Amino acid sequence: MRSVICVHERFDAEWPFAADYWRDCWQRRGGCELYRTDDPDARAPRLVPDPASVTRLALLGFHAAAQDLEPFTALEECFHPSYGLKWNDPRLSMAGIEAAKARGVRFVPHRLDVYWGQSVAEFALGLTIAALRRIPQTSAAMTQSHDPWRYQPAVGRPGRRGAQFGDDPNFVNGTVAGKRVRVVGAGNIGARYASWCAALGAQVAVWDPFAPDATFTAARVSRCFHLSELVRDAQIFTAMLPLTDSTRGLVTADLIEALPRGALVVQATRAAICDTQALYRRVLNDELALAADVFDVEPLPLDSPLLGRHNVVHTPHNAGRTLDANRAWVDDQIARFRPRGQE
Repeated sequence: MRSVICVHERFDAEWPFAADYWRDCWQRRGGCELYRTDDPDARAPRLVPDPASVTRLALLGFHAAAQDLEPFTALEECFHPSYGLKWNDPRLSMAGIEAAKARGVRFVPHRLDVYWGQSVAEFALGLTIAALRRIPQTSAAMTQSHDPWRYQPAVGRPGRRGAQFGDDPNFVNGTVAGKRVRVVGAGNIGARYASWCAALGAQVAVWDPFAPDATFTAARVSRCFHLSELVRDAQIFTAMLPLTDSTRGLVTADLIEALPRGALVVQATRAAICDTQALYRRVLNDELALAADVFDVEPLPLDSPLLGRHNVVHTPHNAGRTLDANRAWVDDQIARFRPRGQE
């Protein structure tokens, strides 16, 4: 059995740690060859010596039209992400894939969003804690002066800054424990985030009309059936859904307006799920705090009033693409190839 990976550097630009990890995994399980190129016109059959003897093939960043697959006459299994690629014509790829299936080639389907769920959910939890405790703002302020060290005033005043208190009492602050966390979406990311907040002692409710009851039971969270109820008492609010025609703008301006003053909004998946104009207006009016890795316009303009605000924690859309997510992406694909020696 001959296993081959063809990787184009346009794929490496998306998943820079995936191809070599895939090679190492297959190498440990019986051998593997990897062929890499940056030639924009490269095709797999011209890159691989003796393509007719290849039995397992991963096409990473390559076309999968009929002309690309036909020379692999001994091919038994193949992986190709046939959608969502700007350089790829999905009609030609699907036609090539269907023709290969007709001659008995088994294709490993490309599943979405199962590999970066852990990374995004952890990042969202990190954003939450960073915003509650003002960690980025305090860290930056320490480079400018000793004011952050001066916790305790000469004369104390109720409700004002005191010994070792660096939070902002005008917004939700302190621990996750005890907070009312409200989550839209109980998928691969939202369910993780919700369950971790619950484990930390938060009172968590989740809205997702499509998730089975077992999801809420496993996460140990309450199920909410109405978005209007979900936002009503939220102290920490987040929408964690894929962006589709049905989810775009799902969290309307009215729902944003209904969030209690001082609440924290966490955005770690797709900004356009929320009415961002309504959200930003309330943030800029000091009515809400924001912890965001995603925005309606990216890159966020350098003159954006959201940058550097006392009630905003911001990062440049990098929650998902960790080294661990690269490896999880590969693990998910190769786990569905048949083990060596089995039909």
